[in-house]
Amino acid sequence: MNRGELTNLLKGVRTGRLSVDQALERLRHLPYEDLGFARMDNHRAIRQGFPEVIFCEGKTVSQATTIARRSLERHGMLLATRASREIFNAIKAKEPSAEYHPLSRAIVVKPARPAPPVGQVLVLSAGTSDIPVAEEAAVTADILGSQVETLYDVGVAGLHRILDNRAALDAARVLVVVAGMDGVLPSVVGGLVDKPVIAVPTSVGYGASFQGLAALLTMLNSCAAGVAVVNIDNGFGAGVLAHRINAMAATGDSEGRQGRRETKSRQR
Repeated sequence: MNRGELTNLLKGVRTGRLSVDQALERLRHLPYEDLGFARMDNHRAIRQGFPEVIFCEGKTVSQATTIARRSLERHGMLLATRASREIFNAIKAKEPSAEYHPLSRAIVVKPARPAPPVGQVLVLSAGTSDIPVAEEAAVTADILGSQVETLYDVGVAGLHRILDNRAALDAARVLVVVAGMDGVLPSVVGGLVDKPVIAVPTSVGYGASFQGLAALLTMLNSCAAGVAVVNIDNGFGAGVLAHRINAMAATGDSEGRQGRRETKSRQR
């Protein structure tokens, strides 16, 4: 149940369309539902605007499928990350509209009537090997409601590749920059734009990269202002943060336009 559905439920009680008992039955499993092996946070969609996301690593096929089924029954949408093809097949058998993104290993079920996407999030990867993490960020921001563009394999070893795409950089409200190895790309991008940059270190690299630690430390020590860093390989976290910043900017733009219209109306 999301905020809109809860609002409609309360209006239904107020107008008499729903009895108190009917409303209580609808609300019975809020704020969470005990599945025995997991406690589903059904209240999260109300608090944060999107249902609890399923992290599939470490879960059995049965566990992931049970959580997904209950989430779909309650919310009509789904994001499951780090999912195997086996888990996807089990969810797909229950929900034919489920989509699998093999690079990011994400399972997505979009709402029946999705709202128009807002703003623009640009997701960049330094190398082709960084694409799985970049795709996780892109898929996440997309289902949350952002308009997403991607720009892959534009690392600093061939600097002309990023410089040839200045228009894409300038068009974005928020940029997610994914890099392994030396992790330098976020600093370069941060020096080219006046937008928030979310840096994502990946575990891609040879031995001295220490499974992404070298890239993480480079990003934390960025000389460019306006660069924030998430954990190693955390494309999901970067996608959520990028969408929230983007959505806030879109809300601000909308309120600003409304304010200007009201000012012009008063001046008339």
